[in-house]
Amino acid sequence: MNEARSEPQPLLSPLPSRIGRLQMGRMKDDGQRFIAWLISAILLIWFWQWYVSEFEVSPAVFPSPAAVWEALYLNIGDGTFISDLGYTMKEVLIGFFGGSTVGFLLALLISEFRPVRTILYPYVIAFQAVPKTALAPMFLIWFGFGIESKVALVISTVFFPVLINTLSGLERTDPDQLDMLKAYCGKRWRIFLRVKLPSAMPPLFAGLELAIVLAIIAAVVSEFLGAVGGLGYRILTFNTSLDMAGQFAALILLSLTGFILHAIVKYIGNRVVFWGRAKEGST
Repeated sequence: MNEARSEPQPLLSPLPSRIGRLQMGRMKDDGQRFIAWLISAILLIWFWQWYVSEFEVSPAVFPSPAAVWEALYLNIGDGTFISDLGYTMKEVLIGFFGGSTVGFLLALLISEFRPVRTILYPYVIAFQAVPKTALAPMFLIWFGFGIESKVALVISTVFFPVLINTLSGLERTDPDQLDMLKAYCGKRWRIFLRVKLPSAMPPLFAGLELAIVLAIIAAVVSEFLGAVGGLGYRILTFNTSLDMAGQFAALILLSLTGFILHAIVKYIGNRVVFWGRAKEGST
């Protein structure tokens, strides 16, 4: 008589189902974090409204959330904030891409050529030690009150974090991999593309996440000192007319814009550099 033998059960579930469960778990975690943030935002706005109402704070000192929302709605509706945001974003994006390119190329030169590191790197550190607010008036004299002076300040602010992070990634390359490629007579450009560049990509995107936020700060600061448009110029105008609600509205728009740009850079980094990225962002 043939005995029925049970089929052995697989120890692991099929890979697609496991990936699906992991994705569902991540979506659930993201949803819980969003709900927690939304509750905290509602409580913050409620406390804000209660404080200005309970203590009868003057709108010229600290506006209520309703007044800020009204100012935001009116300035977006008549196109004031849209025009200013477009002007500021032009400065930010041109300066961000320009400064990131300069920082990345300088990191390559400093890492690959020791004489360049010996001569150039001290000047880079000395330039970074100069406060950028001290450079802004000089850029206004050299480049005028147009967009050129703002872009120059953004570039001077952005390039350093990109340079430092890229250089750190290039110099943290696994020495065993370098020795193996050199033993097989690997060419210099092939060693760079196969080993050094993949090692530098995670720190590079960490530097880009920091650089995009610094680019917004630099653009707004440069507009404070002299501009014909932009959100920094609009904030200064509101300050002159004691329109605190307008200032808060412009600051909220700037904060939201910075959050979105940072999220875009982080998303691209997670897609491009799917290895070696921290779960909660750059460190």
